[in-house]
Amino acid sequence: MDDEEPLEPETQDETETVAASENSDETLYCEAEATPAVEKEKPTHESSETDLEMEDTEKFFTTGQKELYLEACKLVGVVPVSYFIRNMEESYVNLNHHGLGPRGTKAIAIALVSNTAVMTLELEDNCIMAEGVVSLTQMLRENYYLQELNLSDNDLGLEGARIISEFLQRNTSSLSNLQLSGNNFKDEAAELLSQALSSDYRIKSLDLSHNQFSDKGGEHLGQMLALNVGLQSLDLSWNHFYTRGAVALCNGLRKLDVSMNGFGNEGATALGDVLRLNNSLAYLDVSGNDISNEGVSKISRGLELNDSLKVLKLFLNPMSMDGAVLLILSIKRNPKSSMEELDISNVLVSEQFVKTLDGVYAVHPQLDVVYKAVQGLSAKKAVLLWTNPMKLIQSYADQHKITVVDFLKNLNPTGTMRMPVGEFRKAMVQQKQVPLNRSQIRELIKKIDEKTGMVNFRSARALRPICLSNFCRGEVPSSL
Repeated sequence: MDDEEPLEPETQDETETVAASENSDETLYCEAEATPAVEKEKPTHESSETDLEMEDTEKFFTTGQKELYLEACKLVGVVPVSYFIRNMEESYVNLNHHGLGPRGTKAIAIALVSNTAVMTLELEDNCIMAEGVVSLTQMLRENYYLQELNLSDNDLGLEGARIISEFLQRNTSSLSNLQLSGNNFKDEAAELLSQALSSDYRIKSLDLSHNQFSDKGGEHLGQMLALNVGLQSLDLSWNHFYTRGAVALCNGLRKLDVSMNGFGNEGATALGDVLRLNNSLAYLDVSGNDISNEGVSKISRGLELNDSLKVLKLFLNPMSMDGAVLLILSIKRNPKSSMEELDISNVLVSEQFVKTLDGVYAVHPQLDVVYKAVQGLSAKKAVLLWTNPMKLIQSYADQHKITVVDFLKNLNPTGTMRMPVGEFRKAMVQQKQVPLNRSQIRELIKKIDEKTGMVNFRSARALRPICLSNFCRGEVPSSL
């Protein structure tokens, strides 16, 4: 009988539950059935195929979640986390820095086996270790609702990487965003993860920053990228990649963050070669890689032929204004350039550079170059050149008896509420109703940017005039 099965876990020795989780994929599910209500609802979860069905059953399905979690805490011998109890029916749960440990993580995993509400789970810095990862991967084989999981800074090491790799090789979950930053992963872990991800198409965004990968690990990951058909964003900042790693990693991705790795000019030369051939990379962050004007010149040559890159970040590299000129002229010479943002925000430029940049903007109005400041431009003059963009737009809207949202929506040829950032910047530059400079347009975009490459005009409804107190502190916006 179904009513008798939930009694089985209570006969186990509680001191053996952690070890048991490592030896049996069924341990979590056996314990998760400790609440009869959950056991009855589980078939409904498995047979649910549409969003409508999920909404219809969600309230019923989450009944008894608190009791299930409390019972799990008793089974593994940990104190319940009150925050989790209060938020276990929310879509976003942040349990970072809660000191859960392997057993506390197991209790959370037991409760989440049948949870349909939580879509994002933050577990950073909880000393989860490999034991806790076992529980989480077992849970993910049953939970089809969790989409984003943060396991950063949990000292997972090689064994944790092995467990995660085994899970990814037979991944049937809905997990698409996985954060594994700062877990003491080395090249051996990179090889394991690369083997698993070569055939995984579900993970779209992966964070492996602040680990200890070298060029060898970069080559493993590069080979994986040549085979993987799902991964779109990979964060490998704060590792130890150099020339070979730089070349290997630029294949097949749309977004790559390799900032703070120390490529140097030799690595920049390799990146320039890759940019000439790559037709998929849209976002590249190589900030803090010891790239001087010599390396920038190599990257510039790649930009002359590249038609896919939209964002290039070169902040915190020892380049001067001469290197900055090379970059913007390479974009100007490329009629097919898709560049929308160039970040050289540590470079102090001259008024002559600004004039040259205006010529580049004439060819590529969607482009925004972020630099430090203009030499000799006083803060007082800068304030006079900068007025709150929302104030100007609101004034125009009031005069013409329309809303700010209507004004923005009319800039979109499709007439919808969302628009690509580059196209919106181009439209704002070219419209004549409310003349704005690029600093003002940049501030406006920051307010309505969805961080997905799109702006959402609905966000403008909540906008208020932007305070100018930053100018009083002497902070002057760039590219006026």
